[in-house]
Amino acid sequence: MPGRDSGHTAGAFDIRSVIALLFAIYGAVLVVVGVVQPHAEIEKSAGVNINLWAGVGMLVFAAAFVLWARLRPIRVPDEPAETGEH
Repeated sequence: MPGRDSGHTAGAFDIRSVIALLFAIYGAVLVVVGVVQPHAEIEKSAGVNINLWAGVGMLVFAAAFVLWARLRPIRVPDEPAETGEH
């Protein structure tokens, strides 16, 4: 029986990495929009800079996914599993 550390990690092909990248890109765009938008636009949302806060939230979410993928990587076996057929 192979050990838990046999095989290699999924790395960049881990779906959590892809999701983190997408959230980081959208979050960065929202942070930039939130910083440069005029004060009149902020007043339309009850005085809350929603673009800035949503962008920061998305960046935090992306960081959590990256941390999760680093701490608990998915292991891919080096050899295909036997199916039991002869």
